[in-house]
Amino acid sequence: MLELRQIKYFLVLAQELNFSRAAERLFITQPPLTRQIQQLEEHLGVQLFLRNNKSVTLTVAGKSFLEEAQKIMAMVQQSESRTRLVSEGKIGVLNIGIFGSAIFNDIPQLLLTFRTHYPEVNIGLYQMSKSEQINALRTKEITIGFNRRLPVEQDIMVETVYFEPMIVAIHANSELAQYEKIHCKHLQDVPIILYPNATRPSFADTVIALLRNNKVDVQYTQEAPDVVTAIALVSSGFGACIAPESASRIELPNVLYRQIDVSPQPTVELACLYRRGDDNPILHNFLEIIREYSQHKNNAN
Repeated sequence: MLELRQIKYFLVLAQELNFSRAAERLFITQPPLTRQIQQLEEHLGVQLFLRNNKSVTLTVAGKSFLEEAQKIMAMVQQSESRTRLVSEGKIGVLNIGIFGSAIFNDIPQLLLTFRTHYPEVNIGLYQMSKSEQINALRTKEITIGFNRRLPVEQDIMVETVYFEPMIVAIHANSELAQYEKIHCKHLQDVPIILYPNATRPSFADTVIALLRNNKVDVQYTQEAPDVVTAIALVSSGFGACIAPESASRIELPNVLYRQIDVSPQPTVELACLYRRGDDNPILHNFLEIIREYSQHKNNAN
């Protein structure tokens, strides 16, 4: 069997064309070098070097093998380098599950920071509901997901990224437009648009709990699948919608955004979820970015 050590010895000898100098470069004595070259020639069934008392030269077969040996060693070095990069989480693929409003909050900044640190990692983004993310984690279709109001699962780890303030989206022609801040009591008898309309518990339950805790009878005329649809319904005059602050980046005709005048300021968490015990180095690098970002954001607040 061809050994990498023999190829390495051959390459050094082919460069030096002198057994003594080649042995010095390899930090061995001359007899082991001679023995390895002889074994290599026996294995290949050809003579690689012409030897006499004055010189060592490559044969035609030796020159041909030199080209192949250089390719082999280049591939080995590339494989070694790639393996180290993989073990360090610097190359590979990071598949991420996101939900409707996720792209409007700080997730793009997290992705940009990660891409800056690990430019050779390919990032895949997949729009998924909460249950779809959990299933995709279990089948290893994604490595990590982002969502809210996550259930407790034995095989899934959940970490809070940050708490985002909640706001109210209203129609510009509604009576609510007169208020700079909107107290929950102002929403009494106002049709409330809720989202998402699947996979409970969800953000919709957070909104219902907020209104009920402030003694507002929850009345809603429409449930929407996501925040964009909900804000579009506000634009069409269907009612008001309580949403995370990041939703205010959605600009649609006749939609105004107001702070909620309640103390303490109502918030909703954004969390990441991933497989318990996952030793993927890319995941751990991404989690480090998330934790640093979360700490910075909390300190800023």
